[in-house]
Amino acid sequence: MMSDRIGRSTGVRKMECGAPYLYTPGLLIDSFLHLDAACSHSFLIFAAMLTRPAARIRAAPSAKASLSFTRCRSTTAAAANSIVDAKPRVREHARNISRSTTQNATASPAVRPAPSPAFQQVPPAKNIDLPTHGAGPIPNSPLDHTFVGLSGGQIFHEMMRRHGVKHVFGYPGGAILPVFDAIYNSPHFDFVLPRHEQGAGHMAEGYARVSGKPGVVLVTSGPGATNVVTPMQDALSDGIPLVVFTGQVATSAIGSDAFQEADIVGISRSCTKWNVMVKDIAELPRRINEAFKIATSGRPGPVLVDLPKDVTAAILRTPLPFKATTPGSNLELPSNPLAVLDPPSDTEMIRQAAALINQAQRPIVYAGNGVLSSPLGPKLLAQLSELGDIPVTTTLLGLGAFDELNDRSLHMLGMHGSAYANLAMQSADVIIALGARFDDRVTGKVSSFAPAAKAASLQGRGGIIHFEVQPKNVNKVVEANIPVLGDVVANLGAMVPMIEKKTHPEWNQQIQSWKTAYPFTYTKGDGEIGHMKPQEVIEELDLQTREKKDDVIISTGVGQHQMWAAQFFRWTRPQQMVTSGGLGTMGFGLPAAIGAKVAAPHKTVVDVDGDASFSMTAMELATASQFGIGVKVLVLNNEFQGMVLQWQDLFYENRYSHTRMTNPDFVLLAEAMGVHAIRCTNSADLPAKMKEFLEFDGTKPVFMECVVEKNEHVFPMVPAGKALHEQMLHPTLRIAPKAS
Repeated sequence: MMSDRIGRSTGVRKMECGAPYLYTPGLLIDSFLHLDAACSHSFLIFAAMLTRPAARIRAAPSAKASLSFTRCRSTTAAAANSIVDAKPRVREHARNISRSTTQNATASPAVRPAPSPAFQQVPPAKNIDLPTHGAGPIPNSPLDHTFVGLSGGQIFHEMMRRHGVKHVFGYPGGAILPVFDAIYNSPHFDFVLPRHEQGAGHMAEGYARVSGKPGVVLVTSGPGATNVVTPMQDALSDGIPLVVFTGQVATSAIGSDAFQEADIVGISRSCTKWNVMVKDIAELPRRINEAFKIATSGRPGPVLVDLPKDVTAAILRTPLPFKATTPGSNLELPSNPLAVLDPPSDTEMIRQAAALINQAQRPIVYAGNGVLSSPLGPKLLAQLSELGDIPVTTTLLGLGAFDELNDRSLHMLGMHGSAYANLAMQSADVIIALGARFDDRVTGKVSSFAPAAKAASLQGRGGIIHFEVQPKNVNKVVEANIPVLGDVVANLGAMVPMIEKKTHPEWNQQIQSWKTAYPFTYTKGDGEIGHMKPQEVIEELDLQTREKKDDVIISTGVGQHQMWAAQFFRWTRPQQMVTSGGLGTMGFGLPAAIGAKVAAPHKTVVDVDGDASFSMTAMELATASQFGIGVKVLVLNNEFQGMVLQWQDLFYENRYSHTRMTNPDFVLLAEAMGVHAIRCTNSADLPAKMKEFLEFDGTKPVFMECVVEKNEHVFPMVPAGKALHEQMLHPTLRIAPKAS
């Protein structure tokens, strides 16, 4: 131990050859003063050896042992004389130091002062006067002191308040407890606890679709975080703004395979617009502001903020820049070269698009979800259709963007869209795509898509016009003759004044003949014998809500029931349809309906679901019951995974491989959760049962099971690999349609 202390105090270091050397003899004196009497004599001998160059003693070969021994003895003798002289000098130096120290010494305090924090110390004010602590941030101040002394969890709570968050959906766990503790009994927002984190994500999606605000999700680490991957991908596919906060193990444990540790930043990289792990409490407010900004900018989508437990439990010690803590401040975010956020309107392209529309003979508008990004979108679409006498078809997610009771409405297009919409797309000379991305369920066989528009473009009298906010979606599937990049609604607003008043009587007559020949149809069941048809249920729902469509919101799961709802319910207003489009997530309907009802508590929210889809998230009915969320759940029960059944019937020779469902008694299940339940088994009872269902207390959930025909198919249907005009029609429509 003594040699170790000497080595550190004297600066003795080893060179590459292994020989020690000395920086300064003066350091030996300081080292000596720290040694006790027992060590002093040995130290003096060692010091004398090191203060002379001859002290570099190396091991010599055995053949020269006598020579080396003689040299060592002479060196030791000289050192001994030096020790005799050095020892008094050292003692006198020590006495001088002791005298000077005691003359200037002060008494030590009786109580030791509290040590300074080891991190995040408040820097002393130097040349500027820091603003005083107040109730809120001072707009003209460079620094915001309001978060000083707050924990990360408390800062999260305050940032939610500043962003106007009124509802949070989530599930607690160990890694996120500092945040849950901070929001305990918060008067600023309501917390909805689902039965599964996936339910929280879909609730936030439904909330965002109806309210227009980003849905906020708060879950813990590990499985809590991974359970929201499906909702995030669903939101990314459909352009829904979500802000997801996940707990994480402490930063010191990251990478150690700690309990409930998952690399959610890596996992979610492909299913979010942006994600980040907060590694210091000082960056937490800024990261939250960035998350809300990115989620709602350009094409909306999900973002994820990962919160390690030591960050949310830490205490902020320093004031922060005002712009980092204030929503709406310029965050100087780096630009993404692959995305265009609010670009300037391309006036020349808009002018060309208007000119092409004005000369069109058979124009059609193909409207997608982008039109619903602003309340002005549906209004501008209606003006465009009126001025140019242009028929309008919509995607599944675009339902409600155009009033389907309007004569120019062609309803939904695509794989299970209307025959007349598909035929019109194939026959139109100008296609105006607004906020849509030419999904494969819309185009069918791409090489055979829109042949008339492609031919017209070669002749300079038509083509495809694509209004799109994301450059990556332009020419990705279908080549656009006139791409108009940027905010769809803003660019549409710039183009509408350029549209000339036109009529297209021949085109309208052709479309009307298709509507008459190929309507949505089905064969009605016997009123009292056998099960009713699922289409009957949707038609009855539409009939009994016809006079109050402005106050009705429909969510759906995924499957046949989703397509029947799109076909047989007439959509008349924006944000009326809440469904999973791009990802096709079974189990979406019920939790999304809960989120929609939370966003619009005074409206009637109906979840149209299938038995297989409902079963995936059925426990969320208990969530609605617990929180008094008055959703109405309408389940079409055919005891099959209906859409898969249809494909097995048509393409797999009726081999029903694992698609039959063995369901519980849904009525008893609902009642066990405290939910009023109704069962309807025939069309004769349907009107009365539907009336009871719709008129039930809107502050409480209600459940209705309709037992329907098992082997009913959705028609029309465009088989995989076929063009839109090669669609399969209902068997009662005997004449195969052809595009003109």
